[in-house]
Amino acid sequence: MEVPMSHYWRHPALAHLEIRNVEDGRTFSHARHSHSTFSIGAIMQGQSTYLNGDSSRLISAGSVVLMNPGVVHACNPVHEQPWAYRMFYVDAQWLATLQQPGSGTQKDFVPFAQTYSADVSLFDELDDLYRTLTASDCPPNIMQGATLGFFQRLVKRLQPVSNDAKSEPHKMAQAAEFIREHCADALRLEDIASAVQLSPSYLIRAFKACHGLTPHGYLIDCRLKLARDGLRPGEDIAQVAARVGFADQAHLQRLFKRALATTPGHYRGVPTQAIDTPRSPRAARP
Repeated sequence: MEVPMSHYWRHPALAHLEIRNVEDGRTFSHARHSHSTFSIGAIMQGQSTYLNGDSSRLISAGSVVLMNPGVVHACNPVHEQPWAYRMFYVDAQWLATLQQPGSGTQKDFVPFAQTYSADVSLFDELDDLYRTLTASDCPPNIMQGATLGFFQRLVKRLQPVSNDAKSEPHKMAQAAEFIREHCADALRLEDIASAVQLSPSYLIRAFKACHGLTPHGYLIDCRLKLARDGLRPGEDIAQVAARVGFADQAHLQRLFKRALATTPGHYRGVPTQAIDTPRSPRAARP
């Protein structure tokens, strides 16, 4: 197997959801990265360091982690201990419809304040959802109902980010938007700095303080998001690499694996149907 002990799950009845099950990630290493989705995961075994934005903590089996779209984060195992987790990646616009039901107009996703939970009931509900979805005999309507029910309860359980939360400086927001719009181009630091009328050296310092990545790191992160969008439906890896701004397939392969602890081929090679994955036991309580 190209990437041992790691499985992705997708199903056409749940186009807004993707799951990754890692049964033993002790050798995995994730660089700082972000997702365009909302992510929620259950730690099934072992311990790991958990970085989310400005916060960092040690987490263990029974924990639930939550990452808002676009927030830089990383989880890595402690001292090569056995480490297992299940991560759910949820389309942010779909989740926004649950946050503001019946609004009649498309609303943006509202970030959640909570990034970590030791709530046993939340862990168990997430584990139950995983077991339901990955059962080989589960009908699509049951999958859809279970998924909808879980996330409806989740948005009621979690609080949105406070209006008093630190806002993004205008120049840094401009720089990030410029990078996102031009990430597939041959973009230089000087191009970004010129677009926001800042010196390159100041931009590097201020951007990293704001976003947790340098402008170059943010550029790579944006390209990796575009790459995942192309790989998910099965686009050719070399074509994806060229389209999103990487020098070649090897360049994409190296940076994809460094950030996401998997390869483009492993990520792309998931059948678009339900698949059984070996079940980890319910986590032992800390």
